[in-house]
Amino acid sequence: MANPESRPKNKGNLAALMEKMEGEPIASFYKIKVLELSPGYAKVSMKMLPEYINFNGMVFGSIIMGVADYAFSLATNSMILPSLATQFNIHLLSPAAVGDELTAEGHVLRSGKRVGISEMTVVNQNGKLIAKATGTTVPPSGL
Repeated sequence: MANPESRPKNKGNLAALMEKMEGEPIASFYKIKVLELSPGYAKVSMKMLPEYINFNGMVFGSIIMGVADYAFSLATNSMILPSLATQFNIHLLSPAAVGDELTAEGHVLRSGKRVGISEMTVVNQNGKLIAKATGTTVPPSGL
């Protein structure tokens, strides 16, 4: 049985969110593509470019975090708009390489009046797990 706390609070959130996404600077800057979006779920992708390499020759961790964070923001804001992040924790499990197409999925585990909890995964084009993350959100009234 579905947890009533995880059901959408306002069915209009998805349409409003999609309108806000139009021309969003950060998604455009990172060239993030939205693959799927439904209440409490988002799937996005991002190609790893040579500009994302750090001095160790690896894709910079914050780039991987960026794609996970974007999936997080879409998933949570599809439930309660706006939702503001108060915590984001990521485990970088495998390196990403230039040319990889990373896919991040965000799942809302709980969407309540005071707090939201989400989980994100990032995989490469071969399905290899690159990162796992969790995040917490609050509505502005919760601050």
